[in-house]
Amino acid sequence: MSLQEWLSQIESLHPSTIEMGLERVSVVAKAMEIQIKVPVFTVAGTNGKGSTCAMLEAILSQSGYRVGLYTSPHLVDFVERCRIQEESVSEDSLIKAFEFVQDRRGPVSLSYFEFTTLAFLHLLSKVDLDVIILEVGLGGRLDAVNWVDADCAIITSIDMDHMDYLGPDRESIGFEKAGIMREGRTVVVSDPMPPQSVLDHAQKLNADLWLFGRDFNFSGDKQQWAWRGRSKGYSGLAYPALRGANQLLNASGVLAALTSQRDRLPVTAQAVRNGLAMVSLPGRFQIVPGTPQLVLDVAHNPHAVAALTENLDAMGFFPNTHVVFGAMKDKDVLAIMKRIAHLVDVWYFCDLPTPRALSASQLEELWRSSSPQSSQRALVFESPVAALNQAISNATPADRIVVFGSFYTVGAVLAHGLPRLDAPHMGS
Repeated sequence: MSLQEWLSQIESLHPSTIEMGLERVSVVAKAMEIQIKVPVFTVAGTNGKGSTCAMLEAILSQSGYRVGLYTSPHLVDFVERCRIQEESVSEDSLIKAFEFVQDRRGPVSLSYFEFTTLAFLHLLSKVDLDVIILEVGLGGRLDAVNWVDADCAIITSIDMDHMDYLGPDRESIGFEKAGIMREGRTVVVSDPMPPQSVLDHAQKLNADLWLFGRDFNFSGDKQQWAWRGRSKGYSGLAYPALRGANQLLNASGVLAALTSQRDRLPVTAQAVRNGLAMVSLPGRFQIVPGTPQLVLDVAHNPHAVAALTENLDAMGFFPNTHVVFGAMKDKDVLAIMKRIAHLVDVWYFCDLPTPRALSASQLEELWRSSSPQSSQRALVFESPVAALNQAISNATPADRIVVFGSFYTVGAVLAHGLPRLDAPHMGS
């Protein structure tokens, strides 16, 4: 079978798209004899996980380590979810891993995420690596990734998302994220105001807790920034290649995590500088050169959209902002719209290629129910690409286009390569 055929089959194996719990994963992982023998960083949080993993990978790679990374979801190609020495795994190797999971799972019914996670863990366990970085898919405590014991747990921001699975408030959600901690081992919390449940769980496990503002911090001016930890610091750092004010918080957590593990995985100051300067991650406040200006961001909850809005505000003045937006049914779409509404002149709502998404017409109905400003307009489209093409057609060279709302939204725009905008009105 092709990779796409495998993914379609895996999707139909289990009655639920998402089912929390480690029992099924544990049984099959044991049958597969998966053994992880190198240091592991596990990253959980509401926002900032992908950026944190990318910075860890970049700095450790610059230090000469052989790094394996598992992250989710992907933007364009499924194989993006696993990188070995900064290269995506091949489709052939992944298909063989799928075959191995299928062969060993016996009567156990695995969800899509569980099946694919086990395949990627099998791949990572068979390669000669120095360190592995794992991004939690949903929550932490009951996520399939949490089958692996983290040597260093990193918890980024904690906010309201996936409440159906993780609980109705930050304390409940924080408890789920804290589940990636292990007794006596390091946990780095880069959320400036973590829920008490996170602190309590760390104390219960006698974990080595690194708290932002207490054990590490950063400072900076327009030219450079500095980081200070318990007994080590870096000064005169160039700003990370990933844009946005929130990236310094993510970078600070990364430096705390690396400092905590320096006895096992020492990194040089030059590797830190090079890694932060060279790190790349599509779809995280990604500004695409051209006219009009194009911004791509996978922000899909109110907390992430607040950060996106802050970053857009800092870009300066644009006569008009055209926004391409598609979102999942389980998101607080009204709150998302209200956070960014003051910047939007025209909405381009789009359908997404998944039954889990709201339709463009449903998004428009929600927008109308929010009592929008009379100066705002809204249009509906059958795809993100169709929406973007219309936005390009409507925009002047001095305008700005923002594509956000879901990995599906941004991924569709990137599927055929990075768009290069060249406004047709330039010569007129």
